[in-house]
Amino acid sequence: MSVETSKKATGRNSNVIVAAVCLAFFTGMIGMAYAAVPLYKMFCQATGYGGTTQRAEKQYAGRVLDREITVRFDANIAGVPWEFQPVQRSMTMKIGETVQAHYKATNKFDRPVTGRATFNVQPELAGPYFNKVECFCFTDTTLKPGETLDMPVLFYVDPDIVNVPELKDVKTITLSYTMFPIEKTKPVASSEPAQGNSKTISNTEANLGG
Repeated sequence: MSVETSKKATGRNSNVIVAAVCLAFFTGMIGMAYAAVPLYKMFCQATGYGGTTQRAEKQYAGRVLDREITVRFDANIAGVPWEFQPVQRSMTMKIGETVQAHYKATNKFDRPVTGRATFNVQPELAGPYFNKVECFCFTDTTLKPGETLDMPVLFYVDPDIVNVPELKDVKTITLSYTMFPIEKTKPVASSEPAQGNSKTISNTEANLGG
């Protein structure tokens, strides 16, 4: 093999190595992008970052302070044709006391619509100390045309909040929900449905308002 041929072969091998490294890096970046959303959600739920509240496995049965705090309730819609609002705008309870609040949603559209709520609290530092025992957040909810649904939230404020220097004088926490639409894919019937399946397809479409 001549020196020139050897140099060409070495150059091709180098190009192949560089291309492989670039491809591996690009694939890794895509994988990290897909993993970022659930990892970020887990991080927020564990730390309360960004005003993310904590999820309590059971109703709190610890100490209740002889100190009151007010929780304000906020509701927003982002593209879902619903009327969505808290039943009461605020509630005052003792720190450590478990209480229940209610939101109400009404579908104003002429067909069934599915929505899902996200939430946060303000001030953001209060997130780790605002514990929800029961909540409708991150749950797909479908309402028929004109249907109204009561959506309860069971929660308490952790007494440890008074030990945080930045929060020791906080007297009000705002719990805010935003409702987003969730599109449901409607099954498409074949132009020549198989025998025995036409009834199933028809019933499915009827259930989805098709």
